[in-house]
Amino acid sequence: MANLVSVIIPAYNCRATLCQAIDSVLQQQVPLEVLVIDDGSVEPIADQMEAYADDPRVIFLKNAQNIGVSATRNRGVREAKGEWIAFLDADDYWERDKLVRQLARLKETNGILCSTGRELMKADGELTGRVIPVKETITYRDLLSQNWINNSSVVVRRDILLEFPMEADEVHEDYLLWLRVLRKYHTAYAINEPLLKYRVAPDSKSGRKLHSAVMTYKTYRRAGLGRIQSCICFVRYAIAGIKKYYI
Repeated sequence: MANLVSVIIPAYNCRATLCQAIDSVLQQQVPLEVLVIDDGSVEPIADQMEAYADDPRVIFLKNAQNIGVSATRNRGVREAKGEWIAFLDADDYWERDKLVRQLARLKETNGILCSTGRELMKADGELTGRVIPVKETITYRDLLSQNWINNSSVVVRRDILLEFPMEADEVHEDYLLWLRVLRKYHTAYAINEPLLKYRVAPDSKSGRKLHSAVMTYKTYRRAGLGRIQSCICFVRYAIAGIKKYYI
């Protein structure tokens, strides 16, 4: 459906943060639907979803078993009715004008993908004031040395996600996806403001730095880069990461 945004929230053991994520979507001033997909959570979330039972924008789905975040997002893309897809992790949330501004940016640029900057949160939800900026025009070359596109900030055309399904949870599945998309479509756009509030949890993929580094190299290899090029890109990525988080 033209101009409808389908927001996909994979839900796995996220009772403490899920409602904040959903509420931040429902305050967006654009036509939307929210697909909350329970990926076999041990913590029950069906009772939390009862609060949204009367809101036709909220659709609650359950996987028959745990299938992982990539397959869960892919299911959301297939089930979605919107022209545009936005991903949001269940422990993050948005500023209320995020989607309005991104759709305007996409219209202005005739773009296929728009991300935003983000402000980091502690695991307990306290905002740190630390803002991670983003380039407002992102090329495939830019992406090789740093993942400028945060998954929870993205709005992207649904047909492109059908063309490039997300895969490989053992690497940085979102980074792999954006590399593949920009290799073909060349350019993405962004709003360099922290419209996403991003939780940094110590047990997340990105929170375990050595493990994350290994996964980054494997992401380059999975994207089709040779060993030497992957090593060069990894060194650039590591330098960018030090500047991003520690300088």
